[in-house]
Amino acid sequence: MAKKDRGSSPTWVRFSGIGVEFAAAVIGFSLVGLWLDHHFGWSPWGVLVGAALGLIGGTYNLIRESLAAFKPPDDEDTNRPSE
Repeated sequence: MAKKDRGSSPTWVRFSGIGVEFAAAVIGFSLVGLWLDHHFGWSPWGVLVGAALGLIGGTYNLIRESLAAFKPPDDEDTNRPSE
């Protein structure tokens, strides 16, 4: 499988994608927590734990993707001939 080329899309597209992933993590885990609240009667703990997990996971992904976006290209990438 080919390596993902970081330089193929504009910067704003990459960063908006990171923001959408962050929001999706928070919303997704919160909805799972809401479902747990209604199904098991854990209100409000399901939503609170779900939102916390979404924030933690979303922040981790945001930091990981941001560091990868600003990482200089590897030596392997610079020595590879153009296709």
